[in-house]
Amino acid sequence: MSLAETVLAVNDDLPIRTDLPVHSGKVRSVYWLNDADSKRLIAERGYDVAADAPLAIMVISDRISAFECIWHAEGDMRGVPGKGAALNAISNHWFGLFAEKGLADSHILEVPHPLVWIVQKARPVLIEAIARQYITGSMWRAYNKGEREFCGIMIADGLQRDQRLPELLITPSSKGVLKGIPGVPEVDDVNITRRDIENNYRDFNFQAVADIDLYERLLGEGFQVISTELDKLDQVFVDTKFEFGYVRDAAGNDKLIYMDEVGTPDSSRIWDGPALREGKVVENSKEGFRQLLLEHFPEPDILLNKRRMDERFALARDNALPASMLLQVTDTYVNIAEKIIGGPLAVSDNPRAEILDVLGNQYGLVR
Repeated sequence: MSLAETVLAVNDDLPIRTDLPVHSGKVRSVYWLNDADSKRLIAERGYDVAADAPLAIMVISDRISAFECIWHAEGDMRGVPGKGAALNAISNHWFGLFAEKGLADSHILEVPHPLVWIVQKARPVLIEAIARQYITGSMWRAYNKGEREFCGIMIADGLQRDQRLPELLITPSSKGVLKGIPGVPEVDDVNITRRDIENNYRDFNFQAVADIDLYERLLGEGFQVISTELDKLDQVFVDTKFEFGYVRDAAGNDKLIYMDEVGTPDSSRIWDGPALREGKVVENSKEGFRQLLLEHFPEPDILLNKRRMDERFALARDNALPASMLLQVTDTYVNIAEKIIGGPLAVSDNPRAEILDVLGNQYGLVR
């Protein structure tokens, strides 16, 4: 089997029993189970959820997105070998640690395969919560152009690129296009202030104003837990994205949980500690791939300028990258995953066959 064949690039066509269309994102696909299968699994597996909670199978792919595009490489390599397994293993590790430390639960109920989660449906908070400990990336570019206010928070003059901020900065943005909220443009991923959230908390899917404080506390505590653990590995947690939602447990209580993924190279920046002490930034996250793309193409403005999206999509569609670029991402993701989980990463040789085998034989979910 070639290396390209070990990549799970297409994950929305599996014969998993579902009555609804498969929701396929840039990396994950979600198969919503029918009521009968959801209730059966809840009873058989003893999940701590409401008896009528909708469940889903979430399958992660090895696709890689950057600058809002999906990229591929020579040799028909449609993803990064080992990437999906690395992301899931890292998230599973952090979610387990959050629960152990009494922070909050996640939407994950079980992990039947390294590329698969069984999850309960959450009512998502319509915020992408970004926590920043260093000024870098898009924030630095805006700061360097003279901006000093970020999501309603004033930042001091005199900061240098990649400098540690005086305190953890929370810079939320909208998740999806939200309509009819005063002062919030009707576009995806627009920065919002805490006052925006407080004044329109129901529009952002919060159940109560007090839950805004809880979300900020869980965001800060989650960041600190990951940062502390990465520090033990001599890695620096730079910034990250968290997502939250509500679920109902078996006792009928609504609770705010972590959802999506946390602390991964896709959702975070992680820097190598020894290199940083020498004044160099070495990325152990997808930011390294973004930099490779900017160096690879002669006109990087296409990747940075949102007014050139048609050109950007064509660039990704029509250009097979050198395979070495994706294998470099494999090394980054697998290495940081094995550091975090403290052991070898389980990677599938034939992921599609393995997933269907376990979901069919152990869970009875294959058509």
